[in-house]
Amino acid sequence: MEKIRPCLWFDNQAAGAAEFYCSLFGNSAVTSSNSVITEFSIGGQEFIALNGGPMFRFTPAISMFVTCEDDSEINFLWEKLADGGKVMMPLDKYDWSEKYGWLADKYGLTWQIYKGKFSDVNSKITPCMLFTDGRFGQAESAVNFYTSVFPDSVIEGIAFYPEGDPSTAGKVMHAQFRINGKVFMAMDGPGEHNFVFNEAYSLVITCNDQKEIDYYWDRLTDGGEESMCGWLKDRFGVSWQVVPEILAELLNDSERSGRVTEAFLKMKKFDIGKLLEA
Repeated sequence: MEKIRPCLWFDNQAAGAAEFYCSLFGNSAVTSSNSVITEFSIGGQEFIALNGGPMFRFTPAISMFVTCEDDSEINFLWEKLADGGKVMMPLDKYDWSEKYGWLADKYGLTWQIYKGKFSDVNSKITPCMLFTDGRFGQAESAVNFYTSVFPDSVIEGIAFYPEGDPSTAGKVMHAQFRINGKVFMAMDGPGEHNFVFNEAYSLVITCNDQKEIDYYWDRLTDGGEESMCGWLKDRFGVSWQVVPEILAELLNDSERSGRVTEAFLKMKKFDIGKLLEA
C-alpha cells in the first residue's frame, strides 16, 4: 500500500468511475470495492474512490497531470475523457509542450494531458495543485512546507514567472517535488478563477501507529483546521485524511465493525487505542 493515496469524492459513482479510469490506462485494476469505498490503481498508482454524497464536487484546484510520450495515447485519452466532459484548454501546441490540453471528465475530475518525457517526471499520473484567488502566490511556501513534513522528500525543480509583470513575477509557474517518494506538482494560477481546494480531492496518509498519526496530524493542522474522522485541512486549504493502517482490518471484522465505526465517528484525530477497545 502506498503511503499517500489520492481520495476522489463522488456522489454515488465511485465504482463506475474507478472502472472507467482503469479502462483508460495499462497496469490498472480495481483491487477492492464495497458500497462506500472502491480502491483501484491506474498506471500502477493507487487511488481511492469514495461515495461521500453530493456535498463536494471536484474543482480544477487539484488535477491529474498525465505524461504521455506518443500522440496515439494522447488522442485516445483525450477522446475518452472529453466524452461527456468539458474542455478547459483545447488540445494544441503550447510553449511548454508540443501537445497539451486540460479538461474536466464526465464526473468533473480535471486532467492535464501532456506530451513529454516520462523520465522527466517518473510518474504517469501526478497530482497537480493550482493555487488561485486567495491562495495565489502560496505555491512555493506549500512546496517548502510539504517537503519539510514528509520523509524522503525533495524539491526537483521550481520555475517562476518571468520578471516584467508585477502581478505574476516571482510566483510559481510550475514546481515538481516528491513527498514520501510520491511525485507532486504545484502552480500559482493568476487571474480570477472562483475555485479553491476542497474535500472532493483529498490525500490519505496511512499510518503504522499512533506516533505517526500524532506527528502528521500535528504538523498538518498547524495553521490549518481539524475536521472529523481523521479529516483535516492544512494551512493552504488542502484536505488530508490521517488514518491508521489497522482500521481496514477492524472494519472487516463483522463482530467489531459496528462498534469501531461508532467509536471513530466521535473522533477528530484517530485514537488507535480506543478503536482496539471498541
